[in-house]
Amino acid sequence: MPVLTRLLGVATAAYGAAIVAEPKFLARPCGLADAHGNVAPAVRTMVGGIGARDLAIGAAMVFAPAGTPTRVAVAARVASDLADALVFGLTLPDRAARPKVAAFAVTWAVACAVSAFGKK
Repeated sequence: MPVLTRLLGVATAAYGAAIVAEPKFLARPCGLADAHGNVAPAVRTMVGGIGARDLAIGAAMVFAPAGTPTRVAVAARVASDLADALVFGLTLPDRAARPKVAAFAVTWAVACAVSAFGKK
């Protein structure tokens, strides 16, 4: 497995765990928290689901055997990030947050895709 893929998997899993524990880490940049950083229960639920997804995919990127399993894990990460970019980029209530959040998601998708071709 390329080293960069493993590192991005660790970062993905850590971020997933962080937003499950503290949804404000995702809600704030998306404009989904109030001025004090409080996150509504419905937003907490949504962020928790995204966090669990990212934790699982990140773990798969770290622990999947080399070859097809790793490529599938990376593909899942890339697809998830591109879907996030599309959905958040088009539908976040805070229009100013849309391009920033979408750009971050696309950047992460590209980094993960490129990592699949790096050195082992």
